[in-house]
Amino acid sequence: TLVTAGWSRVGSFREGCPAAIWFRDRAAGGRIVRTLSRSWLPRSSIASASSSDPDRLPEQPGSLHKVGSTKMTHSSTLTAGIDVAKARLDVAVPGAARAFALANAPEGLTDLIRTFAELGVGRVGLEASGGYERPVVDALRAAGLDVRLLQPAQVRFFARLRLRRAKNDRLDAEIIARCADLVDAADLADDPDLLRLADRLTYVEQIEEDIARIKIRREHHREPHILDYDARDIAEFKARRRRELAAILADLRTRPDLARRLALLVSIPGIGERTAVSLVVRMPELGRLDREQIAALAGLAPFDDQSGKRTGTRHIAGGRARVRTALFRAAFPAAMRWNPALVDLYRRLTARGKPFHLAIVACARKLLVFANAVI
Repeated sequence: TLVTAGWSRVGSFREGCPAAIWFRDRAAGGRIVRTLSRSWLPRSSIASASSSDPDRLPEQPGSLHKVGSTKMTHSSTLTAGIDVAKARLDVAVPGAARAFALANAPEGLTDLIRTFAELGVGRVGLEASGGYERPVVDALRAAGLDVRLLQPAQVRFFARLRLRRAKNDRLDAEIIARCADLVDAADLADDPDLLRLADRLTYVEQIEEDIARIKIRREHHREPHILDYDARDIAEFKARRRRELAAILADLRTRPDLARRLALLVSIPGIGERTAVSLVVRMPELGRLDREQIAALAGLAPFDDQSGKRTGTRHIAGGRARVRTALFRAAFPAAMRWNPALVDLYRRLTARGKPFHLAIVACARKLLVFANAVI
């Protein structure tokens, strides 16, 4: 280890020229790290490089755990990462220095599970990939592996944390593995029944989107036979929507726990069966999180936008879009008529000059808070 500044004494320490520091860091290959002197003033040292990859800078020391933690907790479980595509699985096991690719097919999954057993892999990380990852997740969990499904944003920002610029499927699998090794396991396991109902509910929502598109197109049609096609398509889609929604409700009521949650949600003024189904199927965390956490999960929590002297407008971001859409649809009529608390909230906000969309977001958030409290 080459030391560029020795022990510093209080009174004699002086920060060097910023340009000189930059050139010093550059000359050291970006390996300047900060340590502490006996007098609690910083000094510099050159750390050994951890990789010769020119597109990857060494990791910085520190903890990714709770504030106040003084050391990293290292897991002894061997972790693998899988970058999932429609036809291919790129796999990396950094702890065993292995990387390989398999077909995203039943025979490929069989080979994958056998290879993991031979290597002693106990934890697997995957990135959500539009549904292509679901057969892989199901097969790995059936084999008894600890599977951690990561959001794309988690993997993307973790790669930035590692200062990784290079990108290909093999490197993505490695980043997923290292990210999964640090991310805590989900507190709530996936319910297979809710996953199946979520697929059917998505179909209902797609039917509703198709109806809205046909109605928009119909405004510009003039030929009588085309208008007749549109009318028949809308009637058919509405009937199909009613049948599928009734079947989902019937299946929900076959399970006492889900039927109880559904009944509690419907008891809230302004929440009907359609909104209640969305909340039961897509928000199993209801009743387990506090009001701030549940609002953030639905994307209805306003986040600060402040830096230095600039203070921006607080805004919502992220969250579960389909849940948020269902709550918006319920919040508007509830704030106009059906829920006295929301009517009062909407009037107070608009009387203070708040715009319509802000008032409706606040009402949707309040409706979700009611649902969380009831369950």
